[in-house]
Amino acid sequence: MSKLRFGVIGIGNMGSGHAYSLLSGKVRGAELTAVCDGFESKREWARTHLNGAAVFEDSSSMIDSGLVDAVIVATPHYDHPTEAIQAFDKGMHVLIEKPAGVYVKQVREMNEAAASSGRTFGIVYNQRMNPLYRKLRELIASGELGEIRRTNWLITNWYRSQAYYDSGSWRATWAGEGGGVLINQCPHNLDLWQWTTGMMPVRVRAFCAFGKHRNIEVEDDVTAYVEYANGATGVFITTTGEAPGTNRFEVTGDRGKIVIEDDKLTFWRLRESERAFNARNKEAFGAPECWKVEVPIHGGSTEHVGIIQNFTDAVLNGTPLIAPGEEGIHGLTISNAIHLSTWIDGWVDLPLDEALHEAELNKRIAESSSRKAQVQTDAKPADLTGTF
Repeated sequence: MSKLRFGVIGIGNMGSGHAYSLLSGKVRGAELTAVCDGFESKREWARTHLNGAAVFEDSSSMIDSGLVDAVIVATPHYDHPTEAIQAFDKGMHVLIEKPAGVYVKQVREMNEAAASSGRTFGIVYNQRMNPLYRKLRELIASGELGEIRRTNWLITNWYRSQAYYDSGSWRATWAGEGGGVLINQCPHNLDLWQWTTGMMPVRVRAFCAFGKHRNIEVEDDVTAYVEYANGATGVFITTTGEAPGTNRFEVTGDRGKIVIEDDKLTFWRLRESERAFNARNKEAFGAPECWKVEVPIHGGSTEHVGIIQNFTDAVLNGTPLIAPGEEGIHGLTISNAIHLSTWIDGWVDLPLDEALHEAELNKRIAESSSRKAQVQTDAKPADLTGTF
C-alpha cells in the first residue's frame, strides 16, 4: 500500500475539517476518497466542497464500496464506539475523534474489537502533539522530577456563553452529548493529566455543579480530588462559566515542581531531593536549595494534522502511535468517576464500577431534554478556512 485511503464518518465541524486537511494534501501518504453523513444537507455540502470524494449516506455503504482502507469517526459522542466496532469488523483501520465514548463499558467493548481486528487504532488526542506536554512527560519519565507527590490542574479557560449552548438542541444534554465540560471540552486535559504523569488515580471524590452558570442540564463547574497508589494527591478544577479563565498545570515531585502556564514550562529544580535534604537538615527553618529554570520548548504543535500524519505513518510504515485508541479509556474513566462521585455523593474507587455508572447515566438520559435522533441536526460543516 503506497497511500492510505481515508473515509470520514460524519462531516460536521470536526469531520469536515479532517476531510479538508486530507483533501488539501496536508497529510503525506494519505488521500481522502470518501465521506458519509446521514443528513442530505451535509452530503450536498460535501459534493460541492469535497471535489473528488465519493459521498455516501451511511458508513456501511462507504466501507463496502471498497474505496477506503481507514476511517475517521467524527460522529456524535455516543456513536464513536458503534461506528468503530463496525469498521473493525469490516477490516478497516480506525481513527476516532475524542472522546472515545461516553461511558467506559462501550469503550472497553470497542478496545476489545480493535484488539481482535489486528488493525491500527488511534484517537485524535491532538494535544499530545504539543511540545510543552511532551517535554513534561519526558521530564517525569526520566526521573528528573523524582516521585510525584501532587498534581493540580486549574483549567477554567473553556468559556462558553449561553448562545453557544443554544446553538444546538443536542448540546449540553445527557442524551445528546452525555455530559458537559468534562465530556466536551476537557477530554484533552483529562488525557494529558494521566498521560504526562504516567499515573491513574485509585479513588476520586468530586463535586459537579449542573447548570450552575448556564441554562443547561449537564455539568458546567467541576472540582475533583484524586488519590494515587503512591500516596500522591491531585486536584482538577474546570468550568465553562468563568472569564477570564486560567490554564495552569502544576506537578510537584520529590525533586521540585514543574508548572505549565501561558505556553511556558517552568521547572523549580531542587539541588537534592526533598527527602534527602530533610534527612540531613538540622535547621528549624531550613529549605532545599532551588533553581528556577525556564525550560526551552522547540517547535510548535502540529495538532490534528500531526495526529492524522502519525496514524498514517503507523499504518504504512509501522511507526509507533502517539495516541493509541485504546488509551482513550483512561481519561474517560476519570470523567466517569467524577460524574459518579457527584451522583452518589461519595468516594469512587478505581477500577470503576461500570454497571453503576451506566445505570446512573441512563437515569439522566431518560429525563434529558434531547433525544439521540436530534443529535446531528445542528452540526455544521467547517467553512474550509482551516479553522474548525
